[in-house]
Amino acid sequence: MTKIGIDAMGGDYAPQAVVSGAVKASQLIDKESKIVLFGDKQRIEEILAQENCPADTFEIVHTTEVIEMGDNPSQAFRQKPNSSIALGFRYLMEKKIDGFASAGSTGAMMVGCMCTVKQIEGIIRPAISSVIPTIDGSEVMLLDVGLNVDCKPEVLCQYGIIGNFYAQGVMHKKNPRVALLNIGEEKEKGNQQTKAAYEMMAACNDFNFVGNIEAKHLFTGDVADVVVCDGFVGNTIIKQIEGVYIVALKDGLKGSYFNKLNYETVGGTPVLGINAPVIIGHGCSSAEAIKNMVLQTEKTIKAQLDSKLRERFS
Repeated sequence: MTKIGIDAMGGDYAPQAVVSGAVKASQLIDKESKIVLFGDKQRIEEILAQENCPADTFEIVHTTEVIEMGDNPSQAFRQKPNSSIALGFRYLMEKKIDGFASAGSTGAMMVGCMCTVKQIEGIIRPAISSVIPTIDGSEVMLLDVGLNVDCKPEVLCQYGIIGNFYAQGVMHKKNPRVALLNIGEEKEKGNQQTKAAYEMMAACNDFNFVGNIEAKHLFTGDVADVVVCDGFVGNTIIKQIEGVYIVALKDGLKGSYFNKLNYETVGGTPVLGINAPVIIGHGCSSAEAIKNMVLQTEKTIKAQLDSKLRERFS
């Protein structure tokens, strides 16, 4: 049985939104999957009663502490061992759950990633990614989107390998097109970082490198399936997309494409390059966003990305 660990106490609207979202997700996950909720058992059961959902739909792990958004992440992770995040990572490390997701403290989640399950040996730096909807109905994966703001060329090349595995396993792309984000399509364009990364990626046999891509092509879907950049650039793009979505809402622009720009449809951001599936959700996640975070965690678990990357880098 696949066990999906969810931090019931993480997020601005927890535990109400998290438990409600988990109830929605429980009706959509595979029969062989089960959601494990980490949090205050009494509060969780009260919300389940309100939702007319039997408590035995979930496995509940009672916790007595919460890592707050204002806490120092590393200190809180150590000083609150019975918090929903710390206990969730303990279960993940002990293989009592197969993946873990939270809309709580991003800092604490990253401390958990690096101090418990840890990064895969051979991977220089893990990455976090985001999926951008395209106008042709497909998706483009962008990484890194904020974990590493400064990246050496060899790190960017490894992102191509990591993104390729994710696109195959989770996005179901048979032969993903991997591109490098740059200020022009020509090989000679860019700064020292992207020029060196281009040479390494072009020489790498682990993925289908299609060269440089300009930001304007991120939304078309006709150039690439995976786009590599450093976390500074990637985070800037993601924040810009969020801004465009807000402008679209204010101007009354409605349509299937603009709706896909809503972060709630994505659910969360996977941490890639570590030894277990971990998803970080948006702090202000609603029940709908939590539902999608749970479903994304299940897909990431089933893709067995961590074991494939360990095999590649062993």
